[in-house]
Amino acid sequence: MTKAAVAGTFDILHDGHKALLARAFEVGDTVVVGITSDRMAGEGRDVSVPLHLRRAELERHLSGMGDFRVFEIDDIYGPDEEMDDVDVLVVSEETLGNGRVLNDRRVSRGLKPMELSVVPLVRSDDGSKISASSILRGEYGRSGHRSVVDIAVGSLNPVKVSAVRSVMERVYGEVRITAVDVPSGVPPQPFEGQTHEGSRNRALAALGDHDMAVGIEAGVFEMLDGLYDIQHCTIVSRDGRETYGHGSGFRYPDRIAELVRSGMTVGDAVHEVYGSTDIGKRQGAVGLLSKGLIDRKTLTEQSVTAAMIPRIWDE
Repeated sequence: MTKAAVAGTFDILHDGHKALLARAFEVGDTVVVGITSDRMAGEGRDVSVPLHLRRAELERHLSGMGDFRVFEIDDIYGPDEEMDDVDVLVVSEETLGNGRVLNDRRVSRGLKPMELSVVPLVRSDDGSKISASSILRGEYGRSGHRSVVDIAVGSLNPVKVSAVRSVMERVYGEVRITAVDVPSGVPPQPFEGQTHEGSRNRALAALGDHDMAVGIEAGVFEMLDGLYDIQHCTIVSRDGRETYGHGSGFRYPDRIAELVRSGMTVGDAVHEVYGSTDIGKRQGAVGLLSKGLIDRKTLTEQSVTAAMIPRIWDE
């Protein structure tokens, strides 16, 4: 049984990554995939995507490809218990040097060096190598094509950006996504109609020369039996058209609702009541309160999808 390994940050799973992963399954009966920690991913990068989002996308792509395991790495070597029995390391032309460094360390520890399987770099339209940082800046889509639908997101929040990318790729195929830091024009904790107002302000401020822009704002609403969270989305396009939608609402516990009504943001209120929790960091308040049944990315995708429906039926 041949064990193959490949590693990366996988900020955005692009065609270069897919070529590496495909080679790993070609040469290995079982494949282990190292994904960089948030600390390592943030070194030398202006923008990085949180580990839980990167890992979820990676595991979705790997599902059905064969026998695999994903593990976190915090340096170029990876944990010895994962790497010591690797037979083949899959690298790109660019990371071949790192593979040689790993083999030198193995030899110094009395282990057999790994075979290094080198995958050629995948190029974008302009001949440069495809990079996640260029995709995150909105220069091109996952396969390096620039002549695709160009969409701005009125937020630097990686969950919102990831949710917009997921929805728009299902609608249009490959897209360019640019995160734009814009003001919402509403209070940090929007109430009622301020929620839609904030989403519209974000979309209009982000549009610029892009084909369309997406604004997303979560707010609280007094309704039925308590205080509900509902996320609104506005999508504007260069022709001046605006479409709107919102996701499913959920009710906050009374302790949180009381704090929000007294002036706290939802985030501060959740922290006050529940403390700092791992699921809260990864999946937001809805993930914490639903015990992981739904996360904030899924909730955000609902609002973006709803705002796209009038455009979809027209097409």
